[in-house]
Parts: sequence; C-alpha cells; structure tokens
Amino acid sequence: MSAQSADVSGHSKRDLNTFDPEALAQSYTAVRKQSEYLCETLEVEDYCVQSMDDASPIKWHLAHVTWFFETFILKALTPDYRVFHPEFEYLFNSYYNGVGRPFPRPNRGDLSRPTVKEVYEYRAHVDSAMGALLSEVSSDDIVDRVVLGLNHEQQHQELMLTDLKHHFSQNPLYPVYRPAAPTTPRGVGAMGYRTFEGGVVDIGASGGFSFDNELPRHPVLLQPYAFADRLVTNGEFLEFVQDGGYQTSHLWLSEGWSTVEAEGWQHPKYWIKKDDAWFEFCLSGLRPLDMQAPATHVSGHEAFAYAAWLGARLPTEFEWEHAAAQQDPQSAPSNCFVESDTYHPQGSDCSENEISELFGQVWQWTSSSYGPYPGYRTLPGTLGEYNGKFMSSQLVLRGGSVATPRDHFRVSYRNFFYAPDRWQFTGIRLAKDV
Repeated sequence: MSAQSADVSGHSKRDLNTFDPEALAQSYTAVRKQSEYLCETLEVEDYCVQSMDDASPIKWHLAHVTWFFETFILKALTPDYRVFHPEFEYLFNSYYNGVGRPFPRPNRGDLSRPTVKEVYEYRAHVDSAMGALLSEVSSDDIVDRVVLGLNHEQQHQELMLTDLKHHFSQNPLYPVYRPAAPTTPRGVGAMGYRTFEGGVVDIGASGGFSFDNELPRHPVLLQPYAFADRLVTNGEFLEFVQDGGYQTSHLWLSEGWSTVEAEGWQHPKYWIKKDDAWFEFCLSGLRPLDMQAPATHVSGHEAFAYAAWLGARLPTEFEWEHAAAQQDPQSAPSNCFVESDTYHPQGSDCSENEISELFGQVWQWTSSSYGPYPGYRTLPGTLGEYNGKFMSSQLVLRGGSVATPRDHFRVSYRNFFYAPDRWQFTGIRLAKDV
C-alpha cells in the first residue's frame, strides 16, 4: 500500500457495509475512560502544574485530546455542532498552525482557568456529540479520523504519566501516584546476543492502524548483526557510573558531552544517592534502586555513551524491527504495558529461544535519525502536521513502555525524541556488528 493511497489513519480504505460501528463506539468510550482512570488518584492541585517546558499540565492533556475530536471531527464534519467555548481552539491547540495560532507551550501551567471541573464538562460535551455521530457513521473519513483521534489520546495517556512523574519528582515529599504493585524478584543472567544474517527485509506497517510515519512498507538492506537478548539493567548501568562514565569525554558524542557538562549529569534521571545507597523515584514514590530491573530515564546521549563503554553500539531502527518481527507483541508478559498498573519497568525473564523485553518496559533508543521512509507522504490537510513536521534532529525509539497501552502498540511503531530527552521511560538495547 503506498502512502498516496492510504487514508488519514494509515488504513487501507474500508467498506462501511462490513464496518462495525458498535465496536468503534465501544473503543471510543474505553479510551476516553482510560484517560480519566489515570486521574482517579489525583488531587485538583495536581492537574494544573507544568514542571518544565517539555511537559504539560494534566488538565491541558485532558482538554487537548478533546479539542482534537472537536476540531478535526465535530467542527470539520458535522455542520450543526455547537462548540463548548470559542477560545478553547486557541488554548488547547498544540502545534497545528493550520488551525490557528496556538497558546504558547511554556505557559500552559499559567492557566488556572478553565477549571478542572470545566475541562471535565468540556469532555462530556464533546463525548455527547461524538456519541451521536458514532451512532450514524456515514463515511470512511469519519471512521478514520476517530481511529486517529483514539490513538492520539493513547499517546497523551503515556505523556500524562511521564509528565506527572516529572512534576512529582520536583517535590521533596516524593508523592505517591499509586502504590507499587507486588513484584516477583528475578535473576538476570549474563547478557547474550542473537545473530541475524541480514539481507533485504521489509520494514514498515503491513496492515491495521498505523501512523503515516510507518508508511510505506519498503525493503531495506541489513548487514549481518548481533542483537542483545535483553535490556541493560540498573546494576549494569551503575557499573558505568562507578567507572567514571560521566567523566570520560571520549565515550560521548560531542553534543552529548556538552550536555553532560552543561546539565551536570552524573547518573540517570530520578536516581538519588543517600548515605552510599542508591534509590530511584517512581510513580509509587522513592524506592531502593532495583539492580535487576531495566535501566530507564536515560537519554539518547547516555545510551550511546554506555554502548561505547562496552564496545557495543545501539541497533538501527531497522535492525530492531527485523529482530522484533519474529515475536508477537501480544505474547509479552502482563507487566509490560500500562494495563498492569505497575508504572515502572520490572523486566521479564529471557527464554531459551526468544529475545526478552522487546515490547513494553522501556522505549529503546536506536541510532537511527527520525526521517521519512522512501515515498512518504504526509496526511492531507492540517492533519499533515501530525508527524511529518518533526522529522528533524530527533532519534527513533522502538518497543513501547510500561506507560503504553498494549492495544496501541505494534512492531512498526516509531516513537521519536531528541537525544537529550530523558523524562520518558527510555532505556537501552545493545547491538554489535558481525
């Protein structure tokens, strides 16, 4: 399927005669309820804080995903729709310049109004109109925009958790979002590598929903490579810290070393040393650092430096997808994705014939720059700003995390962040040349 023939969500065109509107309505309700479930433990004060420019208040996330349905579906495709508030188009537009001038991102935390109560009323208003629309789906364009909107909200559910974690981490009380779920201690053996012969392989989405940046599916030539059979653990990364990794300039890319010096990095984000003991701030509060769990909240720069320290490298995104395509994301252990309510990577045991921790747990940095696939085309109209405009100066991450909904993830999924970013659940998978 070429990008030109793909519809707005990345699907091939569907036959409405075989489409199940009830299933779509149920999906809409489930996704919208999940966003509000993630807020059940919050106090009203928690909704309004913006702890850094890259994060947004929870209240803003709840309103923005609602704005998406209102702007690109209700206002665009239902002439009789009545907007909830005319200024919300300005306040809750993220970056869609084709819609109008967005409210400045760094100032989202300055908005004490609308209130949290009004934001929930806004959600209810849009949900009511969407319910009426979904009861009489009349075009594939409506369906595709709804599916895109649901996946967009699931992306923001992940951001809600990571932004909230950053906010809570600024507080010396180390607030608890939700208590830690019971875990079973595991033993981690020595890291091994699985060898792949390479060759010409197909990369990209091959069916079902996908974002436009996963298309078109295309052939890629891979050289033989070795792929680590598990993620790097906290204990292994601590060895890098204790060996002076953050003081050894030749391990780092130039921009990475400049960042280390400018920011004073000495260890991953949310690690805290007290009386010679290491702790980690989690959404369940401050906990002793689990040496067996996957290392997380490391930047792309830290991932490159750690790989260089070990004499390894990061995989390309194409190597990652090729290796991961041999396994089913739905077979991943129950603690891998957000549905487990763990909100922190626990790790999973490596079986004899499979690569472990491929899906969920932590987003895995790759060495690949985020750019378009051959033949890529943006979505039509203003929705073309969704992904394509960010294809500059970022790295691709693969695999999902403990904040990702399981049904939102697929092997071809391409996440992307700047190399210094580390407030997301990001970790390290190693690779080597053969």
